[in-house]
Amino acid sequence: MSEKDDFDLQYFLPYMLNQAAEESSIAFQRHYKNRYGMLRTEWRVLFHLGRYGEMTAKEIGERARIHKTKVSRAVQKLADRRFLTRKKDENDRRSERLELTQAGLAAYRDLRGVAQEYDAKLVAGFDPEDVATLRRLLARLAG
Repeated sequence: MSEKDDFDLQYFLPYMLNQAAEESSIAFQRHYKNRYGMLRTEWRVLFHLGRYGEMTAKEIGERARIHKTKVSRAVQKLADRRFLTRKKDENDRRSERLELTQAGLAAYRDLRGVAQEYDAKLVAGFDPEDVATLRRLLARLAG
């Protein structure tokens, strides 16, 4: 006897969130990839340092929910391209404090503007109330 399966993956919320995130991320990716040759994790690290200032890789990983190995690789690539500097943490010699260089700050400011324009285009077809509700609900889901 076959069991009726009413489960529709297309309406499974984690699947829908992932699809929406991938679709919007892929469209935005061309901006940071074409302008600066960055991958997604690199621009996320850059954005956290630009937004919050000096941080450790561990702090970035925790705040951005990125695995420490990926953060480490992104930090190395950004340092190689002189977008950030590293200095030993005075309180914990095993850790490094990361900070954007002038080039990193310029890239952050440029991409921040692009991100703001992209965000506005993304929600342009929605009512402002719907956008506010969507942002509020996503913030709740994200914790």
